[in-house]
Amino acid sequence: KQQTEAAPKRFRADLSLIPSTRFYLPAKIGFRGKGGRVVVAGGHIKHRPFWSAKFLLWPRAMTQNSLGFCYWTYRRPFVADGLPCTVIVRCGLTQFESILSVCDVEHDRCYRPASGPEAIINHALSATLPSGRRLEVEAGFNSWTNVGIAAKLDGALVHESHPGKAIQLPAAAAKMTAQTTADGKPVMDMGKLKANKVPIIVDIATGLLFFIVAKLTDLTTAAMVGAAVGLGLIIAQRFVKADLLGGLALFGIVMMVLSAGFAWWFQDDDMVKMRSTIMGLIGAAVFLGDGLLNKGRYIGAGLARYIAYVDIRPRRLAIGMGLTGLMMALLNYGVARMFSTDIWLFYTTFGDVFVSFAMAMYAISWARRGAF
Repeated sequence: KQQTEAAPKRFRADLSLIPSTRFYLPAKIGFRGKGGRVVVAGGHIKHRPFWSAKFLLWPRAMTQNSLGFCYWTYRRPFVADGLPCTVIVRCGLTQFESILSVCDVEHDRCYRPASGPEAIINHALSATLPSGRRLEVEAGFNSWTNVGIAAKLDGALVHESHPGKAIQLPAAAAKMTAQTTADGKPVMDMGKLKANKVPIIVDIATGLLFFIVAKLTDLTTAAMVGAAVGLGLIIAQRFVKADLLGGLALFGIVMMVLSAGFAWWFQDDDMVKMRSTIMGLIGAAVFLGDGLLNKGRYIGAGLARYIAYVDIRPRRLAIGMGLTGLMMALLNYGVARMFSTDIWLFYTTFGDVFVSFAMAMYAISWARRGAF
């Protein structure tokens, strides 16, 4: 890859026996090298192996756009003018990318931001086929979770991935995605999630570890193992540069250590099952205390790091999540008392996710409005 941050300068490149090379160019060109055909499509050179050629290039004064963390990829194959075509849509935390390929050769790509007014605009891709006909493809979300395409050849529709379904986000999703602040900036900054991906992964991994160990042994052992791992992470943080305990990861580890203390002290599965209720009440008290007495400066602000919205009011967020924790503690008490250990274990690891998610979404919505 050849890149420059200065003004574009002419340079000579020599490729020899290189299986795969890409250069980023401002235009589409094509030529033949010694022993192989070179194709430049959509600003990228792709060539067959075992050839060498000398040629002059004008590089762009910019680099390829960054998607951030790519969390999902959609692939939509179709046929146009008898040729196999593919549209690939990659969803990143900061941008969405779409790529149009014909016969496995990239012809065009398009970028859209992940949030803001431009995010709801469909991707427009095009290519000129060997027959001289013009292929145009529209790609975009047609639901909250799915992507559709519509391909036209010389203006005539030749393919729809979801026949009869409009390629546009649902009204609620479009409104949420396109929202802006008073100064015109998107209210969602997905880059915040990328910056905190390590502590988020730590949170998820410790939760899964508790579930696995509990299924293989017992709840007391699982609580002890979780506490040991948490303390190990605190020690490891002193020796690594990556932020392992950002946001609420440290708070979660403290709660896990307290839970292990209860499990060790009582050595009773019923008490371990009450862990979520006891910890939920303690957590709710901490959140409510931070929101009501400290204006959300610590717990509320730490939790806001995990949320993509930039207009979150930490005090309201802390109060809302405190009330959510209180409700989840009461629900856990009911499930632990009324059902078996296996049902409780499944509920506390997976089932309560849906309930807590709905309540947390309402708390976040509440935290984005109001006077304090």
